[in-house]
Amino acid sequence: MANISIADIKALREQLGTGMVDTKKALEEADGDIDKATEILRLKGAKGNAKRADRSTSEGLVAAKENGTSATMIELACETDFVAKGEKFVALSEKVLDAVTAAGATTVEEALAAPAGSQTVAEVIGDEAAILGEKVELRRVAVVTGEHFAIYLHKTSKDLPPQVGVVLGYAGDDAETARSIAQHISFANPEYLTREDVPAEAVENERRIVEEISRNEGKPEAALPKIIEGRLGAYFKQVALLEQDYAKDNKLSISQVVKDAGITVSGFARFKVGA
Repeated sequence: MANISIADIKALREQLGTGMVDTKKALEEADGDIDKATEILRLKGAKGNAKRADRSTSEGLVAAKENGTSATMIELACETDFVAKGEKFVALSEKVLDAVTAAGATTVEEALAAPAGSQTVAEVIGDEAAILGEKVELRRVAVVTGEHFAIYLHKTSKDLPPQVGVVLGYAGDDAETARSIAQHISFANPEYLTREDVPAEAVENERRIVEEISRNEGKPEAALPKIIEGRLGAYFKQVALLEQDYAKDNKLSISQVVKDAGITVSGFARFKVGA
């Protein structure tokens, strides 16, 4: 049996992030061969991945970057906040984001198949999950196009990586206002850019609900159309960005803010970890 030194164990642990006991056993099994020990640890971790397949991933982070006329945002999820704030998980997110952006992937399926060095993104995530000892998954991918971008990443806790991310695509020169609108989106959580973007089915369903509520309240029949339209307007303020009141000044709508700033919003995406 090879003489396994503390230095060998320490070097392999720093490389892989594995536990002391597992690392020592792998080196002993590999007769001191670092490459073989690495393979043993990866295989052991891969078996653990299969066992973790049904676990929930409610922690993680969001990350985003620009790439010419588009910006990509991902949500990388894990099981615990302990792993989420670790250097290895953060480094994995950067590697995944770089690969997904370079490939121009717009869906999770495309992103997982994207090349990342000699592996695919899916393989990189699988290997790192084995080392981290938790289920790790790429939960969401979004690509926003535009002339310019405002990226806002918000930490809900100073000890954790960003948990809420917003990418705003826009045309114009007022970067400060664009960033402020991105911050507004992180708080207000709109689903669509304009009221015209809201699916007709969703509008009709909301119309049916507010009409039923208004009738149950005993509102006069003649007043119902105006009441229903008013309540629909409130619904659009909830779901459509340009209809919303500006978080920094609720006397202004977002549509008025962008008009005054001379910018045009081309699109946006918002992720919140676990939501």
